Amino acid sequence: MPALPGTACRRRIYLMRHAEVSYFSADGTPLDPRTVPLTPRGREQAAASAALLADIPFDLAVCSGLTRTVETARIVLGERALPLAEEPRLKEVRAGRLREIPPDEQEQEIGYAYESAGDPDGAFIRGERWQDLANRVHAAWDALIARDDWRNALVVAHDGVNRVLLTHVTGAGLPAIRAIEQDPACINIIELDVADGRVQRAWLRAVNIAPYDPLRADDPLMVMEKIYRRFRAH
Repeated sequence: MPALPGTACRRRIYLMRHAEVSYFSADGTPLDPRTVPLTPRGREQAAASAALLADIPFDLAVCSGLTRTVETARIVLGERALPLAEEPRLKEVRAGRLREIPPDEQEQEIGYAYESAGDPDGAFIRGERWQDLANRVHAAWDALIARDDWRNALVVAHDGVNRVLLTHVTGAGLPAIRAIEQDPACINIIELDVADGRVQRAWLRAVNIAPYDPLRADDPLMVMEKIYRRFRAH
C-alpha cells in the first residue's frame, strides 16, 4: 500500500468517538450499553463529521462492533464502497453496577471516573480494570499497524478506548487519560510513520474536533459529568 503523498511510509488514522446516545431510559433506568442506538441529535452529529470527512479517501474502516459505533461509521462512510470491519477489542471499557455505588461516592466514581486510571489496581466505575482495557486496546492497535493494506483509516470507537489510544501514541500512559476529553462524534487525527509493521514515529495532528460545535462555548461539562447528572436526575 502506497504511503501518503510526498512521504516514504506515512499513514493517517482518523480516530472518532461514536455520536451521542442515551444510556438511560425516560424514567432513568440504565440501558444495556451494548445495544443503545444513536439519538436523533447523535445522527446529526455524525452527519456533521461525515461532511468534514467527505473527501477523505479511506481505504480501511474499523469500528468496535457495538451498535453506536456501527451507526456512526456507516453515516461517515456514506456511499463509499468500503466494508466496515469490526474489532471487538475496541469495545468500550465495562462499568460495574452504578446503583451499587453509595450515593456519597457516586459523583467521584461516575462523574470523575477517569481519575482512577492512575491507580495500579484502578477500575472503571467498579468494573473493568484500566490495565486490562489498555492491554486489549493496545493489542488491537498493534494488529491495525501490522496491516499493510491501508494509508487512510477510519476507526470509530469510544471515549475510554480513544483516551487509551491517544495516550499510547504520546507515551503519556494511563494516568493521562483523565486529561483528554472525547466529545460525541469527535475526530482525532493521528499521523504515523510505519515500517515493517512497526511505528517509527507518531504525531497527534488534531484532537477532539467536534464539527457540529467546534468551540463548545455553551457546553462546559465533560462527558462523564453529563452521565453522572443524567443518572442523579432520576
